[in-house]
Formats: sequence, C-alpha cells, structure tokens
Amino acid sequence: MPKYTATRIDEEVDIRLNDTNNKFEPTTMCKMFLNTAAKYSSIPALHYKKNGEWASYSWKEYEEKAKQFAKSLISLGFQAHDTVSISGFNSTEWFISYIGCILAGGASTGVYTTNGAQACKYVCNNSVARVVVCDGIKQLEKFMSIADQLPALKALVVWNASLPENVECAVPIYDFDAFLTIGNEIPDSTVDERIANQRPGHCASLIYTSGTTGNPKGVMLSHDNFTYTLRAVTSQFQNNLFDNTERVISYLPLSHIAGQILDIGIQIYFGLHIYFAEPDALKGSLGKTMKEVHPTFFLGVPRVYEKISEKMVEVGRGSKGIKKAIASWARRVGAQKVAMSQFHESGGKPCGYDLAKAIVFDKVRVALGLEKCKAFYSGAAPLSPEVIAFFSSLDIPIYEAMGLSETTAISFFNYPHMWKQNCLGHFLVGTNVKIDPENSELLIRGRHVMMGYINNEEGTAQALDDEGFLHTGDCASLDSDGFGYITGRLKELIITAGGENVPPVLIENVIKEELPLLGNVMVIGDKRKFLSAIFTLRVTVDEHGEPTDKLDNEAKYLLSQIGSEATTVGDAIVDPKIKVYLDSGLKRANARATSRAQNVQKYIFVTKDFSVPGGELTPTLKIKRNVVAKMYEAEIDAMYVV
Repeated sequence: MPKYTATRIDEEVDIRLNDTNNKFEPTTMCKMFLNTAAKYSSIPALHYKKNGEWASYSWKEYEEKAKQFAKSLISLGFQAHDTVSISGFNSTEWFISYIGCILAGGASTGVYTTNGAQACKYVCNNSVARVVVCDGIKQLEKFMSIADQLPALKALVVWNASLPENVECAVPIYDFDAFLTIGNEIPDSTVDERIANQRPGHCASLIYTSGTTGNPKGVMLSHDNFTYTLRAVTSQFQNNLFDNTERVISYLPLSHIAGQILDIGIQIYFGLHIYFAEPDALKGSLGKTMKEVHPTFFLGVPRVYEKISEKMVEVGRGSKGIKKAIASWARRVGAQKVAMSQFHESGGKPCGYDLAKAIVFDKVRVALGLEKCKAFYSGAAPLSPEVIAFFSSLDIPIYEAMGLSETTAISFFNYPHMWKQNCLGHFLVGTNVKIDPENSELLIRGRHVMMGYINNEEGTAQALDDEGFLHTGDCASLDSDGFGYITGRLKELIITAGGENVPPVLIENVIKEELPLLGNVMVIGDKRKFLSAIFTLRVTVDEHGEPTDKLDNEAKYLLSQIGSEATTVGDAIVDPKIKVYLDSGLKRANARATSRAQNVQKYIFVTKDFSVPGGELTPTLKIKRNVVAKMYEAEIDAMYVV
C-alpha cells in the first residue's frame, strides 16, 4: 500500500506518479544542486554587496561553503533528518545554511525575522531545531533569550554581527565564518554518504504557515515536491525562457515558500544568477538595486507593484500639454497590446504600437531598470485590477500565480503565451484539480502537494483526504480552459444572521478600488444583521515599518482633489469633505455587490493602519481578522447598537 503522507520528519513518502507527471524522474535537491554546481563551476552564482561594490561566489565556491557548513553540522552531532532554523534577510549565508543543512541530510526551516521570541521558541521546538543561524545582533539576542528553553539546540550561529563578549548562553555561539571551520576534520566521504542516503520522498524543507489563527503549522515539503514543481512549472514556458544567464533579485522573505522556490529552487535548477537586495529593499532601496542589476525575471508581491505605480503616477502628474497627450495616447495603445496578448485573443500589435514603444514604453522600462525583464509576476496575495490595468497601459503585462506552502508555492500559473488578466492562471501540469460542489472549495492532488504537517496528525488528516486531495480552504472556480479564480477563503466566509454566505475579500477589494484613499479594509458581519467595515487610511511608515499618522503623498493628492487640506489621520477623520467622499465611494462599491446582503452599511475609522509589526497583518500581508476584531471589539459592537 503506497504511503503518500507523513507527520514525522524522518519518514519517507512514496511519489504520486501518473501518466501526466511521470516524465520528470524523481530526484533530490542535493543531486540537482551538485549537478548544476559541476556544470557551471567557475561561473558566478551568488552576487552580494561588499563595501558598496558587487562581489560574487562562483558555483564551485557556493558548493564548497555549503559542504563546509554540512561538515560543521555533522561535527556537532547533527543526524540525518535533523533541522536547522534560519532567521535573517536574504544573503549568501542564508543560501549556504539552507543548502548545507540539506547536504547534511537534514531539513531547513525559515523563521520570520518579525517573529517575537515566543513565536521563535514555538517553531524551533516544534521542528526540533539543532542549530539556529541568524542575522545580526538583534536576532541573536532574541534567540539567546530562549536558548535555555530549546532542549534540542546545540549552537547559535550569527552573521552580520560581532560576537558579544562575556555573554552567558545555554549553547555555544559561533560567528558564521568561524562555524564553517569547526568541521574541517570531518571527511568529504561523510557528507557524500549523507547525500547518497537521501531519497526523493524525504523531507527537504519545513515552511511554517503564517498562523492567522492559532499556532503556525509546519508544512513538510519533500525533495520531490521541490524538484518536480521546479521542472513542471518551467517546462511550460516557450522559447527556452530560462537559462543560466538569467538575473534574479533576491528580496522576498526566504521563510516563505515563494522566496525558496524562486530564489533557491529555480537557481539550482537552471544555474542562474542571484543578486541579493539591500535589507531595506521594501522600504525604498529595491528600485536602486533594479537599476544596477537589470533583472531578466521579476516576482513582486502586490505592494511592490503598488509602490511603483504610485510613484509613477505622482511623477506623471507633472506632465502638461503635448507631453501629457502623447503619454495618454501611448497608454491606450499599451492597454490594447496587452489585451490582445491574452489567451484566445488575436495577438499582434495595434496601430501605432511601435511608435508608442519607442517614445514611451522602452523609456519607462529603462527608468525602472527593467528593460531586460522577460516576464513580470505577482504572487502571495491578489493584485488589484487597478494596478494590473496601470501596468498594462505601459505594455507591462503582470502575470499572476497562485500557490500555497502546502503546494510548494504553485497551484496555478500564467505564462506569456497562455494567460488571462485578473486570473490565477492555468493549473500546474500533472495536477488533479476539482471544486467541491457543496462549498466551492478548491481541491488539489499532485506531486507538488506536501507530505503533511510535522507532528500534527489531526491537521494533516483534515488537510489531506483519503483520495490524496489537499483541501486548500480557498473558494474557487475554474473556467472551461482550466484557468482558476479565487472567490474567497472558507475560514474567512462571513455567514450573516440571515444565513447568507459572504466572501469578505472580494468586497474589500471593490471598496479599495472605489476608495483609493484607504490603506486597509476589513469587512465584519459574521452572525450579524448586516455588514460593517473597519477602514484605515493610506499613511507613511517609519524606518521600522510602523505606520505613522502622516498621510502619504497619494492620499494627500486624492484629498486635494476634493478640497481637503488634511495631512494627518487625525485631520482626516474629522473632515466632513472626507466623510462625503467615503460615503459616495461606498455607495458605488455597494452598487457592484451581487446581492443586498453583501452591502456594507456602516464603517468606522481606526487611527492606526494595519501592519506586520502591529500584529494586524501576517508576514505575507494577510489580515489577522481575529486579532483585529479583538482589538476593536468595543467599536465594532457599537456599530450594531440600535
């Protein structure tokens, strides 16, 4: 009897082969990495900044350092199927630790840098971490404070920091470079044996879910989950889109599956070049890195595209006369071109496209550092139709992709030759997909579906049914071409007092489209007589990512259009002009609702925008609805007082 699921990290699962996925021979991450390292030995692999200038490690150096890391783990008594936790911004040390752990026969675990000490303690104990590798003194101090509560821990390793002197800790602390030397006495053959003993059905990585409710679950992903997904998703690109000359900027959190599959996974499959962004990439420096690197493939979370579009709109407002007219004409042409390139459309170029490209589109790409980019992708959360339309008007189609940690990052994927706007894409090749007729839940089965949740038999049994289908928790629909559309989350569905099922995310997105002044919207109404909402305004953030009370430039511009001089949240909340603006926009949003039960009848402002540091958002920027509801319980109840 085949065994396709597991909850213990030392278990092996069978590979779920069928007629549509068996052309990809099961293999391990180790073999894929070593084959690529041998093929491109002298070619740069990891590019990083040193004293303000770009430097690099070749594939040979990358392999050597990863093997050194593996030897050092083994010298500490690290066994096959043990784990290493890594917490820090994307760097050579992150990659070396991750691959080194796998070469030693273990499984790597990313820990979000935004996690507090107790959340870190939970992840490390749940995964039985033997070594923690961390970035900087702040992260080190956090793990030092809980080291005595981690019975399996053997060492802390830190990069990007000087070791503190005369500090007591429950385990030894090593500088990263020094750690690489402690296993020098371990023979190469010991690492080779660990590599040879690994099977495609063994666990390679643990991804901890965001934990919107309760403790996060540790998703066990096998070697085959990774190596199959990498080959399956890229096999559908036409014209050999990827090769070892591609340039990718690494900036998305590597604790998240999207960063691991793109930055680490696709690199070791194709041998392409990784450039590490600055730690403040999402606070403004990413644009500078893009202009230096000229990436050939770009994946951005929605907020990245939103920031780019906001800045470009702000700059464009200064255009006057003929310059503005030309830009408007070109954008109409660009939107036509992108629309024509969709699946089942005519393709080709609209009249005037070549001229528009030469005088507008090419210059925009050069200004962004994206003139070499072959494809633009968005993932992790839905991208608003407004932002998609903006980039389309500049002849930049943004292809959306959708996946879960439990599906190794990919469930649906758009391709330049096979895509639809405002759509998740086509389901992954070799995948069985169906929609539950009773509740519209998306069910997925395939080689990319996880082994199970570590040390969590109940959660695994709830997620994976007897037929091997993953119950995603997403409500979805499929069109006749196999393209997917998410309509909501089962656990987020609001069931009103009248028994109506309401998907809040769709309503929230419509409200934000009609009211671009808003930063976040959360719809409320479970077991209530009507729907209400919490609104936050667009504001700036400080150097720590904390929202301020100052409205951002886009908010101030929007307010100037309605005659408001508000510059802070406090000013805005009491301004009657803003009340009129919000009421009018909400009325338009309600007019787009599918039923009257989905109309939002009341709303409140909260003075602080939602954020990761504030606890209202997960690291992947999903609203923690239970947290927000608890924070504003009194204000919410007041909306329902008759």
